[in-house]
Amino acid sequence: MTQTHDLLIEIGTEELPPKALKGLRDAFAESVAAGLAEAGIGASKVQAFAAPRRLALLCRDVAARQPDQSMERRGPALAAAFDDNGNPTKAAQGFAASCGVKPEDLERLETDKGAWLVHRHVEPGKAAAALIPSIVERALAALPIPKRMRWGDSDAEFVRPVHWVVLLLGDAVVEAEILGVKAGRETRGHRFHHPDTLFIAEPAAYAPLLQTEGRVMADFEARREAILGQVEDAAQKLGGRALIEPDLLDEVTALVEWPSAIAGHFETRFLDVPQEALITTMQDNQKYFPVVDQVGRLMPHFITVSNIESREPERVREGNERVIRPRFSDAEFFWNQDRKKPLDSHLEALKHVVFQRKLGTLFEKTERVAALTKHLAGLLNVDHGEALRAAMLSKCDLQTHMVFEFTELQGTMGRYYAEHGGEPADVAQALEEQYWPRHAGDNLPETGVGKALALADRLDTLVGIFAIGQKPTGAKDPYGLRRAALGVLRILIERELDLDLLALIRAAAEGYQGTDVNAAGAVASVFDYMMERLRAYYTDRGIGVDVFEAVLACRPLRPLDFDRRVRGVDHFRSLPEAQSLAAAHKRIHNILKKVEGALPEQIDPARFSEDAERALFDRLEALRGTALPLFTEGRYTEGLAALAALREPVDRFFDGVMVMADDAAVRDNRLALLNSLSGLFLEVADMSRLQPGGEG
Repeated sequence: MTQTHDLLIEIGTEELPPKALKGLRDAFAESVAAGLAEAGIGASKVQAFAAPRRLALLCRDVAARQPDQSMERRGPALAAAFDDNGNPTKAAQGFAASCGVKPEDLERLETDKGAWLVHRHVEPGKAAAALIPSIVERALAALPIPKRMRWGDSDAEFVRPVHWVVLLLGDAVVEAEILGVKAGRETRGHRFHHPDTLFIAEPAAYAPLLQTEGRVMADFEARREAILGQVEDAAQKLGGRALIEPDLLDEVTALVEWPSAIAGHFETRFLDVPQEALITTMQDNQKYFPVVDQVGRLMPHFITVSNIESREPERVREGNERVIRPRFSDAEFFWNQDRKKPLDSHLEALKHVVFQRKLGTLFEKTERVAALTKHLAGLLNVDHGEALRAAMLSKCDLQTHMVFEFTELQGTMGRYYAEHGGEPADVAQALEEQYWPRHAGDNLPETGVGKALALADRLDTLVGIFAIGQKPTGAKDPYGLRRAALGVLRILIERELDLDLLALIRAAAEGYQGTDVNAAGAVASVFDYMMERLRAYYTDRGIGVDVFEAVLACRPLRPLDFDRRVRGVDHFRSLPEAQSLAAAHKRIHNILKKVEGALPEQIDPARFSEDAERALFDRLEALRGTALPLFTEGRYTEGLAALAALREPVDRFFDGVMVMADDAAVRDNRLALLNSLSGLFLEVADMSRLQPGGEG
C-alpha cells in the first residue's frame, strides 16, 4: 500500500490586498490540488487558509512518491531494423543506444498494422518531495495577480513581499526555495500579539498552533463567522441590529487575523443628515458596520473590528470616533449647502457636462429621456406631467456637493432634495427608482413614474452607445450596457409590463433624430443584444437553452409574453407526452422543409382514407378551439397542457399513414394536416428545438 503524508504549504507575506484574498486562496488551492493529481500524488482533501499575512494549504494524504510507470517506446519497423542476414541495422543500433540497452534486449511489437522494435521498461516513480516545489511554484505563478511587485534585490515577483515559506511533508521539511525564500517549518504569529516564530511539528498542528499561541485565526470562514457573531452581539447590546453587507464582511475578514469587535458612537445631531450618506461613509470609507433600530432607522452607533485585542479598548473606540466625526461633519455641510438651492436650478449646469462626446451633454440626454418617459407614461397610464417633471430632474443631483462626494448616492439624494423642494411624492421617488435595479437581485421600480423613467434612461443609453459603435466586447462594458439591458428586461417581465420591446427601442432611436447619430440603424442590433441578455436571464434561473431557443424561433416582441411562453414550454416539457410530441414536431419540421413551393394549407376531410388521419384531424380541430383562446390570453401553460392530448393520435398517424403518398392530392392533404398541427404549436414555440430528456 502506498505510504501517504499530510502536506502543509504556507506563503507568509506582507498584508495581502483584502478584496483579492478569497480569490487568491481559492485559485491557489485549485491549482495545487490539480498539480498534485496530475503528478500522481493527489491529496484526498485540500483545506485552504487565508489571512492578511498568509496563504496556506493543508493537503491530506499526499502519496510519498509517484507510482512506478510501465513505459513503452516504439522504434524502427522490423523491415528497417534488420538486414538480409538478420543483423541489426544502424537504425536498430541507434534506437537501442538511445534506450541504453543492446539491440538484442529490444522486444518486438506486432499488430495488424505492422511490426516494430520496442523498448519496454519500468520508470520508477519520483519522490513527492522532489515534485512538490515545482507544483507550488507553478500554482503561485498562475495566481490571478494583475500587477506583481519585486522587493529588495530579489528577482522574485509576487503580489506582496514574501517573508517566510513553510513546506512540510509529514514531519519533514521539503527542501526548496520559493519566491527567493528558503522553505522551512517556522511560521509567524500575529504581527503584534505574537511577532515571533512558531515551530510546526507536523502539518495537522498548523491551524491549532496559530490560534492558541500565535493569536491568528487562519481559516477565513471561521474568522468570518467569528466577526459576524461579535458584530451581531455588539449591536444587540446597543438595542439594535447591525447592517452587514456580505462584501464588507468579507473585506473586514481579510483585514484582520485576530478580530475584536468594538462599538463606537457619534453625536445624534448627525442623524439629521440622510442616513444613506452616513451609512455609505461608515461602510465604504471606514469599514464600519452601522447599527439600525428594528424599523431600519440609523442609530448613533457603529461597530468596528480591530485586529488586536487591546488592553485599553476605550482608546481604540475613541480613536475610531475621532476619525468618523470630520467625515460626518462634511456630509452635514454638504446636506445643508445643497438644500439652499432648488433641485431644478442645476439643469443649466448639465449643459456643460458631457455624457458622451458623440452623444452630447447630460442636458441633451435629459431631453431625450424626458421625451421617451412621456411616451412610456402614455403606455403605462401614468401622469404625463409627473413623468416629464421626474425626467427633467433626473440628473440634477449629479451637480450637488453630496453626490460629487458620494457618487453611489445618485438618485437617492435626488429623492431627498426633491422631497425638500416640495415635488410630488411619485416624482421624488422616481428619481431614486430610475437607477433600480442597480445590480443582480436588486429591487425594481415600484411607482409608475419610476418604471417609465428607469426604462427610458436605459433604452436611451443602449441605443446611443450602439449607434456610435461602442457596444460591449468581451469583458469590456464601460457604459454598463449588460446591466442596463438586463434591467429593462427585468422591469418589463417582473413588473408585468406588456410592452413591445422593439417598438420601445425604435421610440428611443427617434430621440436622436436631427443629430449626426444614426440611431435608427442600431435598432436591430440593440434588440438582438437584449435577446442574448434574455438568454442569460433564463439560464441563471435554470431554464434550458433549448426552451429559450424554441420560444425565440417565434420571435415574440414583448418580453412579458416571451416569459409566459418560456414558462409554458418549460412546464410542457415536464409532461410525459412532451418528448414524443417534440420528436413528432421535429419530424414534421423536416418533412415540411423538403416541400418545394408553398406549403399546402387547405385540408379536405373527404380525402382522408385512413382512420388515423381522420382521428388526428378531429382531435386537432377540437383542441384548436380550446388552445387558441388560451394562447390569445397568454395562458400558454394551460394551452400547451391541453395539446398534450395530441400525443396518441399523432403517434397513430405516423405509425399507420404514409405522408408522401403517390397520389398528389392525398399527399398535399396530409401535408396540410401536418402544417396545421405544426402551426398550432408555433403559436407558442418551435417544439422541434426541444432536446430529448430536457437537455439544452
